[in-house]
Amino acid sequence: MTVHTWWSRWTAVTTGVRVALATGSRAVAVAVVGGPAAAVLLSGCAVGPSVDDSGPTTQPPAATAPAAPNATDIAFARDMIPHHQQAIEMAGLVAGRSASAAVQDLAGRIRAAQDPEIDQMAGWLTEWGQPLPSPGQHTGADGHHGMPGMMTGDEMTALSNSTGVEFDRRFLDMMIRHHEGAVQMARILRADGADPAVRQLAESIATSQEAEIGEMRELLAEIRP
Repeated sequence: MTVHTWWSRWTAVTTGVRVALATGSRAVAVAVVGGPAAAVLLSGCAVGPSVDDSGPTTQPPAATAPAAPNATDIAFARDMIPHHQQAIEMAGLVAGRSASAAVQDLAGRIRAAQDPEIDQMAGWLTEWGQPLPSPGQHTGADGHHGMPGMMTGDEMTALSNSTGVEFDRRFLDMMIRHHEGAVQMARILRADGADPAVRQLAESIATSQEAEIGEMRELLAEIRP
């Protein structure tokens, strides 16, 4: 075979193999090359079945259902609503009675923080199919209803009947005790509650009211005789 003849046949062979590779057809390659040359070429560049090299498909993890509220979650929401309502009632007495701009500012912040929290907890109780606390639940015969930090009816009357420095002193003393009760309730929820959203609210209440307790103690120290 001359060099020219060999080169012509080799060009034809390689062209055929390229076509076969492009189409993914082993049969085409064999048919184009033919004879011993086919065996040589196909032994080195045989076209096998298509392989998916994209790797295994990872399925996203199934969504985890949120934890169902337990009895502690329900009790916390049910009791903290009237607890907050009494704090807002106390804060509402500040205007026209307090002699301290700092006390007035604090009362405004208490109302601004606790009003939305009442709405949030009422929404949870409705979602859970639980009854809402009855209006004025915190003003029963003893005013406590088993909730720490609640003021009695007599204490609320004495607060509303005071003015000036006397009012500020009484307000701060009562609100410190009221906040301490809320923090105690929040700690119980953090220890025994199950619902993450309720636990988050309890954390927020504990953090904010502990800070306000410190603030009120400083104000009280300034006005005590």
